[in-house]
Amino acid sequence: MKRRTFIGTSVAATLAAKTSWAAAFPKSVKPIGVQLYTVRDAMKSDFEGSIAKVAAVGYKEVEFAGYFDHSPKDIRAILDKNGLTAPSCHVSYTILEKSWPEALEAAHTIGHKLIVNPWIEAEQRKSPDGWKRAAELFNKCGESAHKAGIQFAYHNHTFEFQPAESLDGKLPYDYLLANCDKNNVKMELDLCWISVAGKDPIAYFNNNPGRFPAVHVKDIKQLPKPEDAPTAGPDKQMAFLTEVGSGIIDWKKIFANSGKAGIQHYFVEHDNPSDAFASIKASYDFLSKLNY
Repeated sequence: MKRRTFIGTSVAATLAAKTSWAAAFPKSVKPIGVQLYTVRDAMKSDFEGSIAKVAAVGYKEVEFAGYFDHSPKDIRAILDKNGLTAPSCHVSYTILEKSWPEALEAAHTIGHKLIVNPWIEAEQRKSPDGWKRAAELFNKCGESAHKAGIQFAYHNHTFEFQPAESLDGKLPYDYLLANCDKNNVKMELDLCWISVAGKDPIAYFNNNPGRFPAVHVKDIKQLPKPEDAPTAGPDKQMAFLTEVGSGIIDWKKIFANSGKAGIQHYFVEHDNPSDAFASIKASYDFLSKLNY
C-alpha cells in the first residue's frame, strides 16, 4: 500500500471509529435545573414546601428569581436540606445600580456562582444612550463580580434582537456582545425567545464561543412567520409556550453545540404554566431521557 493511500485509509478509519463511539455513547443534559420563576405563585405562599416539591421531581439545580423575604442563610439551609444547589439567580437592574455589593454577599452565602440581570426597562431601551449605559453598568458589575469569584451575565427576551434606532439599526444583543467584556459579562441565552425573534442560537454560539454558561430551556408550540418575527415579542407569544419536548424547538440540534457555547447549566422555564409543578415534571421527564 502506498504511503498516501495508507494515511488516507488510516484517517478515514479513525474518523469512522470516533463517529461510531459518539453514537454508542451519546451525551445527555446534565445537570437539569429549573428557573423558580416557573413556580413563583406557589413560592409566595409556601417557599420551603415549593422547593421541596422541585427537588422531589428530580431537579438538582435551581435558579432564583427573588428570595421572597427569606435570608440568604435560611435559603442555603433549605437548599442543603433538599439536596439542591442554586448556582444562579436573577436580580433586577435596580439592584445592579443600588445594592450590588449586598447581592454579591448574598450570592456567597447561598452558593451562587452566576448572577444574571434579566430585564432592562423599555424607557431606558428607548433613550438615546440607554444601551450604552446598560453596557457600562454591566461591565462595572461584571468586573467587581469577577473579583469576588462570581460571574455576571445578562438574560435576553426578544427585544434585544430587534434593530434599535439609538444604535443606528444595530441589534442590541450584538451591541452588548461587542461592548461588554467577554470574560466579565456572559450571556444566559433564552433559547425560546431567541427563536421567537427569528434568530439562530447556534450561529451565536459559533460567533461567540464560551460566552454562554447558562441557558433557559423553554419550548413553544409555534413560531411567528419570518416577516412577523421582528414584532413578535413575548407578550404576543406567551399563549404558545409549552412544556419542553412538546413544542417545535430542536433540542438535540441545539444541545449538540453545548460544548462550543460553554453551557454548564440548563434551566427549565415556563413563564405562565396552567399547572406549574406538572409543567416542570413534564419538562424534566423529557430532558432526563434526551440523548444527543
